[in-house]
Amino acid sequence: MLVSLVVTGVVPYDKIKLEAPLAEAFISVGQSTIAQVISIGALAGLTTVALILMMGQARVFFAMSRDHLLPPAFSRVSKRFKTPYRTTIATGIVVAALAFFVDLQTLAELVNIGTLFAFIVVALGILVLRRTRPDLERAYRTPLVPLVPILAVLASLWLMLNLPAERWQRFFIWMALGVVVYFVYSRRHSRLARVPEER
Repeated sequence: MLVSLVVTGVVPYDKIKLEAPLAEAFISVGQSTIAQVISIGALAGLTTVALILMMGQARVFFAMSRDHLLPPAFSRVSKRFKTPYRTTIATGIVVAALAFFVDLQTLAELVNIGTLFAFIVVALGILVLRRTRPDLERAYRTPLVPLVPILAVLASLWLMLNLPAERWQRFFIWMALGVVVYFVYSRRHSRLARVPEER
């Protein structure tokens, strides 16, 4: 928020170039060297975020496979590095294909809508678990429940609603694909389906 405040103080908000707002703001006041440093930092930041998202997604698939929500082949770990190499390779191939065929802005908005939806699910999960499992051991407790989770849901939903309709269509297609995978494979094979007493 402070960075946005500074940028709009340097450049009027209607003249900000959305492709590289910080770099262009510094160029507009004659600071091209700082703009280059910011551009290099932005590139490094985008690369880091992309790698972290890939690693995180690979581990989500690994955990799902371990719980038999995905085929068990994806829960194999490298003997040498002790990492989920199959899900990492599969995620890398899918991400590379998406990066090749889909432009950066569309990818960023798809990641945004997915992440915001995950935030909503987590915030709602806090409300549900506080009511249904108050005895559950917690390493961290969210303060001011239910206010903080409700504000998190509303803020995330508001940000999602500001994304273009086309992103919503792709989001629903992706969610529908997930529902199909769940009902075709995951529901019958999950550990909870096999061991009812674990529910």
